[in-house]
Amino acid sequence: MASTKESSSEGSNIKGVHTHGGQYVQYNVYGNLFEVSSKYVPPLRPIGRGAYGIVCAAVNSQTREEVAIKKIGNAFDNRIDAKRTLREIKLLCHMDHENVIAIKDIIRPPKKDAFNDVYIVYELMDTDLHQIIRSDQPLTDDHCQLIGSPDDASLGFLRSDNARRYVRQLPQCRKQQFSARFPNMSAGAVDLLEKMLVFDPDRRITVDEALSHPYLASLHDINDEPVCARPFIFDFEQLSCSEDHIKELIWRESVKFNPDPIH
Repeated sequence: MASTKESSSEGSNIKGVHTHGGQYVQYNVYGNLFEVSSKYVPPLRPIGRGAYGIVCAAVNSQTREEVAIKKIGNAFDNRIDAKRTLREIKLLCHMDHENVIAIKDIIRPPKKDAFNDVYIVYELMDTDLHQIIRSDQPLTDDHCQLIGSPDDASLGFLRSDNARRYVRQLPQCRKQQFSARFPNMSAGAVDLLEKMLVFDPDRRITVDEALSHPYLASLHDINDEPVCARPFIFDFEQLSCSEDHIKELIWRESVKFNPDPIH
């Protein structure tokens, strides 16, 4: 139940309505409803839009840290999308590295059994990958794939017969000479590129091998390349994992960040 009390900030045109006894605040961000914990305060501003929803910047009033909040709307409408959301949460929570964006919070839904949107709070970055790789240059045949069509032996890792049939029916093309396509690149760069751009992952250069490649010698420091202490568990990837089960798992992740108070 929403109250009439409003929350706003100087210089912000987006006002919030307190809900659930003031523990949460609803904001209308240009037609998108955001309901977040009351500790996240304006100025609330949209900073991006993706396949799963809108991303807004806000301030954590407890830490004074500016954060990015992504709303994944209707996250449990189908199992595939629900699993993608859980996978993102678990992977980013599992990783702890300065070069990997960190999850700061998963906003705990007001009610365990009555939520369909997921709000993930990240550290606020200056830019994102979409902005980095975005280009207005139209793609032509000169831009496509370099490695040529895979042979039958290279398709062995594909588990799906349909996927193999789809690849086989694509127009055939021969592998191009990387050194001819990139004449201004160093021989080391071309060699590393050829070893990374291999269709079959079993034949592709490994991460450890790539880090040890001569081209990366100036960046490679074995003493500053941490190794994950434990493997990532993909148990939630089982086909038997339903939308309701995934919802329960995401609820548990939110509780880890926002546990019940100890009395």
